[in-house]
Amino acid sequence: MKKLALYPVEKIDELTSPEAHEDISLLSSAVNIFTDFKKVTPLVIESNSSAVEVESLMQKSHVRLKLVINNKHEFIGLISFESLHNQEILKRVAEGHQREQLKVTDFMIAKDQLKAIDYEDLTYARIGDVIETLQSAGQQHCLVLDRKNHAIRGVLSANDIARRLKLAVDVSTPNSFASIFEVISKIQQPAVLNTVQPHF
Repeated sequence: MKKLALYPVEKIDELTSPEAHEDISLLSSAVNIFTDFKKVTPLVIESNSSAVEVESLMQKSHVRLKLVINNKHEFIGLISFESLHNQEILKRVAEGHQREQLKVTDFMIAKDQLKAIDYEDLTYARIGDVIETLQSAGQQHCLVLDRKNHAIRGVLSANDIARRLKLAVDVSTPNSFASIFEVISKIQQPAVLNTVQPHF
């Protein structure tokens, strides 16, 4: 064994990320743009958490999406920053709900309402195929399912796709489904794209 040299961290040294070193396009493999739970631990939130507190936490931590779990640590849905935006909370308050009593479950997309793409299909698909699929299905988020093992392998997000393609989407504010795909659609589409069939 030998002792390694230690160096000072300079002011110009900045954080890096995997996508900073990737040159991807609509023709790149779709595997490049999904969050793989075999490589990244999923971000979870408990279902009884305060919606107001979670919205603030997600904004401060720059997190767009979390998986919702119950008290048995079972996956029961997805919660996005968009669905927790202050305007959505104000709508519930206007309906007579107490702001402090609103929970994540009041805003999440329930597990049985989500669609999923088979991981095996994803390995043969391109990013453009995924965009076409999400847009035609009207989905901003989609699970990736290992159907052979009945395991949720990961998740796809239109926001993440736009960010990875380095498109002009402001990730610090909520973006509607339509606005995200409007930005994505400005890219020249490949000549031939296949729609990946989502599964329930």
